[in-house]
Amino acid sequence: MKPIELPWLVIRSSSWPLSFKINRRVPLVLLGLAVATLLVMVWSVSYGEYPIAPLDVIKSILGLPTTNPDDGFVINTLRLPRVIVAFLVGTGLAIAGTILQGITRNPLAAPEIVGIEAGAGLAAVALIVLFPALPLFFLPIAAFTGALIAALLVYGLAWERGSAPIRLLLVGVGVGAIASACTSLLITFGNIEDVSHALVWLAGSVYGRTWEQVRALLPWLGVFMPLSLFYARDLNTLNLGDEIARSLGVSIEWRRGLLLITCVALSGASVATAGTIRFVGLMSPHLARQLVGPAHEGLLPTAALVGGLMVALADFLGRSLFAPIELPCGVITAVVGAPYFLYLLYRNRNA
Repeated sequence: MKPIELPWLVIRSSSWPLSFKINRRVPLVLLGLAVATLLVMVWSVSYGEYPIAPLDVIKSILGLPTTNPDDGFVINTLRLPRVIVAFLVGTGLAIAGTILQGITRNPLAAPEIVGIEAGAGLAAVALIVLFPALPLFFLPIAAFTGALIAALLVYGLAWERGSAPIRLLLVGVGVGAIASACTSLLITFGNIEDVSHALVWLAGSVYGRTWEQVRALLPWLGVFMPLSLFYARDLNTLNLGDEIARSLGVSIEWRRGLLLITCVALSGASVATAGTIRFVGLMSPHLARQLVGPAHEGLLPTAALVGGLMVALADFLGRSLFAPIELPCGVITAVVGAPYFLYLLYRNRNA
């Protein structure tokens, strides 16, 4: 009798209390996404008013001599940091969206839907418009603080003998609407030069990003991405419903609050770096779920690569479609994401 091959891989650590069960498709899917991402990034770095051969891009990144010695400056100083920031921002937003959909058990949840991105945007715009003399060093702090306040408001207003997922989502929509209205008010009465700066930032762009932004973003992702993977099994349990999760010994409110803070940190850091890039946190988990299934041990890293690829590709399309006019990558993701959101609404109309 032929043995039955189980579609799961179990990964355990002998020194840490970690155990992951992932679908056998996950490593192959991650490899394919990683290769696609690298191709897009090399393609994006090579494109511009000063075109560079993709092979020279790879040589320059690896520290090898290229055909033109000036290529190194263009690649490593002007273009590569921008592409890396786009990828990192996409991964942060994608994981934040995956966590939100997990803790709310709602396929329409995302940082831009439940008010977290709106809170970060309001705080950042307030800093730009009301305190233009302050250095941009304070912008990430303001954006993270705004995202945290919005998340605390959502969690606090949704609390009624617990934080039911549907209340979190509905209250989040209301908080996001209020934050967006306040942002519009600031833009209406602000100084024209400061408002122009704020509008560019709100559109979501990685234009002019440098290694400084890469270094500022990496610690946030380096801490909170592994934390999200550590609690992937709890996300699986929360998806079964509160009663079942309690019966399995999961401290629901503690886990949900910790995962919400992780979501705030990832989305706040991403928004602070590149502005409000919408629908990445909504679309990435759905696309990843179609590739590897619903188990979060494989879903989280897959969604991260999907989100990074999505923003890197959106940035390239924004630069190339209407050159020399450059569209912010947030405009590209919105053009694609809005119809996808309507499709999700239609598909879940009877849910």
